[in-house]
This record gives sequence, structure tokens and C-alpha cells, in this order.
Amino acid sequence: MAYELPALPYDYTALEPFISKSTLEFHHDKHHAAYVTKFNDAVKGTDLDHQPIEAVIKAIAGDSAKSGIFNNAAQAWNHTFYWNSIKPGGGGQPTGDLGKKIDADFGSFDAFADAFKQAGATQFGSGWAWLVLEGRTLKVTKTLNADNPLTSGQVPLLTMDVWEHAYYLDYQNKRPDYISAFLGSLVNWDFAAQNLATAQ
Repeated sequence: MAYELPALPYDYTALEPFISKSTLEFHHDKHHAAYVTKFNDAVKGTDLDHQPIEAVIKAIAGDSAKSGIFNNAAQAWNHTFYWNSIKPGGGGQPTGDLGKKIDADFGSFDAFADAFKQAGATQFGSGWAWLVLEGRTLKVTKTLNADNPLTSGQVPLLTMDVWEHAYYLDYQNKRPDYISAFLGSLVNWDFAAQNLATAQ
């Protein structure tokens, strides 16, 4: 059963001026679609074909002979997670249980924001910044290329794509400006809160 490219959860213009229609069209319709197609082609007719994509990612992580499958599977999953990590009118600070847990585990929201910005800004080359639940504790982490926290036993709550194709049309080489826009105006705290509630 093929993994399907999900539709964006909002219109192509819904994230403007922070993320442009052009960026979403290239990022979703070209980059994300290519990962999905390559993953489906790679597993077709194999014992991985009918497994959930999360199970495939966990099963083949670290297997150098299947690194191509892993990269496309993880990138397909990461992008779907990313689209849900942002929304029109997002940003600000989380409330409720998530807000309280961020304060408890990081000391303050500002401390979390500093750690998240640092993770995104210092990820050399391509990759992702994440808010994860590890055991009972929230942590900020970053991963290179296609890697994601599923392979480390962590529960992803939120991610920010820092591959250049995520921001270059809008921000050129100013990745910190994109990161500030992500936290200030795009981040979907409702999605992160739902993931936390499900994990606990």
C-alpha cells in the first residue's frame, strides 16, 4: 500500500508573508512529493511495502544497505510532520499543559526559545530542529539530513525544517530570520500539545 503525499493543511498563500506561495509550491509539490515517490518505488514488492512508514523508519535506521530507503522514508514523514507544525496565525507562547511543562523542563519559555533557535541556527548544512519528549522530559534536539527522533526512542512534538529549500526563496541566507518567523508567527502549538497529550 503506497504512502500518499498528504495535501497541505492550509492554502498555498495562507502562511504569507512569512512563507510564500512559491516556497510552499516548490517545497510540497516538488521536494516532498519526490521523497514520497522515491520511497514508494523503493519498497514496492518488498516486505516493507505494507508496513506503516514509521515502522519502516525504525526498522531500517542505521542499516547502510538501506540508507536510500531510510532517507526517503524519513524525509517523507518529516515533511508531513513539519506541515502540521506550522499554521496560519501561529506563533506566540503555548498555554495549558504544554506551556507549564516547557516552563518546568526548560525553566522558562524564553529559555526554550533560545535553545530551539540555537538548534536551528547551528545545524550545519541540512537538517531539522525538534521539540521532543524523552522519557518524561521535554528536550530540544537537532538532526542531520533525514534523521529524526523516532530512531532515538524520543517522541517528536514539533519540528522546524532548516534545509535551504524550506526558506531560501523567502530569506536567502538569513536562516535566523526564518527561525524567528517560525517561532513568532508560524509555530502550531496546538499540534505540539496534542502530541504531548497523546504521549503521556
